[in-house]
Amino acid sequence: MTTLLARHAAMVATMDGARREIAGGGLFSRNGIIEQVGPDETLPATADTVLDLTGQILLPGLINCHHHLDQTLTRALPAAQNAGLFDWLRTHYPIWARRTPAASRTATLIGCAELALSGCTTVFDHAYLFQNGCRVDDQIAAAAELGIRFMAARGSMSIGQSKGGLPPDDCVEDEAAILADCERVIAAYHDPAHGAMTRIVLAPCSPFSVSEGLMRDTAAMARARGVRLHTHLCETLDEEAYTLAHFNRRPVAHMEALDWIGPDVWFAHAVHVNAPEIALFGRTRTGICHCPCSNMRLGSGIAPIAAYRAAGVPAGLGVDGSASNDGNGLLAEARQAMLLSRLPATPWLSARDALEMATIGGATVLGRNDIGSLEAGKACDFFSIDLNVPAFAGALADPIGALLFCAPQPARHTVVHGRPIVSDGRITTMDMQPIVAEHNGHARRLLCT
Repeated sequence: MTTLLARHAAMVATMDGARREIAGGGLFSRNGIIEQVGPDETLPATADTVLDLTGQILLPGLINCHHHLDQTLTRALPAAQNAGLFDWLRTHYPIWARRTPAASRTATLIGCAELALSGCTTVFDHAYLFQNGCRVDDQIAAAAELGIRFMAARGSMSIGQSKGGLPPDDCVEDEAAILADCERVIAAYHDPAHGAMTRIVLAPCSPFSVSEGLMRDTAAMARARGVRLHTHLCETLDEEAYTLAHFNRRPVAHMEALDWIGPDVWFAHAVHVNAPEIALFGRTRTGICHCPCSNMRLGSGIAPIAAYRAAGVPAGLGVDGSASNDGNGLLAEARQAMLLSRLPATPWLSARDALEMATIGGATVLGRNDIGSLEAGKACDFFSIDLNVPAFAGALADPIGALLFCAPQPARHTVVHGRPIVSDGRITTMDMQPIVAEHNGHARRLLCT
């Protein structure tokens, strides 16, 4: 058995049911599961690993509900810096299709490391191009190397340009092969156990790249195998025009017709929706993932977060693509969500609202009751941030609020399932410098091919 004690934190933001905030406290875990959270004097005196969090704030690990890690290979691409979604995709599809398993490995390591350094402990990644021998296995193995909790999508695209889709024909797969590989990946990797480090999600890419038949078959398989469903939806008005032209219905109605509404489904973006659609999501507990930076980067619009919250829609946060953000910092995403909410709507998101979306809200969206808050019985996933830095000077009347109102700071420590993967601001599970060099080599080759 292994134990961990984190103590002397200036403040602990638990995100538990009572939303307790504990001054001068910490937590104790055994074998990756929290046993106690409370003031220092209530905790054990010793453990196998002891973290002194004096002068730091302790929070549950952040949860990233939508990402495309392979896009770290094409960040800040000049030809796509000023493009909307469809033109941005057309620029990137041929480049992404040239990636190799080795490139995918380094992309996963780079993206997950950057996320861990921002306090993220759980990553959902939506991969949907599988050329040149690339498989979701590559990403699962890389995430395990780093030590981050990983929910991997077996995504898919099956409708190329010759059949009316957006992606080139050489970027799509045969539907029978897609479904067979979905079965394989679930059998090989999906772990439904409490505290699981790896789970599988089935995730056809979008209404403009996947057939109605594949959407229905994927939903049936997911429900038969007990895994969750995810896709992009209502990201842009171009998508709405596409579904109206091809299916004579709006994107949400299209999903409802395909049995893609329910508590085991969540959608990325969900920007362009109307009041009845929001109500439908609330009634059915269909989740959404808000990606504010990407939506601004591509000019897609602003998701109606206030309306979603009022309707009881499960809502989390996502970094989205590393080439449509172009960073992998989830604390920065929470700050952006808070600030962006103040432009079009009331009530505004508070700092605590945004942090809730990034933690327990994300856990709800992913269908997990074992992460997202610091309380007994949950996985020991947390991060800490040093408050004694210039960025927080003068802001410590409310250190939790300061995390988002001030410039987001890197994590001092990030712990996943009781294992430190960031210590004193550095990745500890592997040497990242050779990975950065190898990754940059892969990126150069993709752009020169």
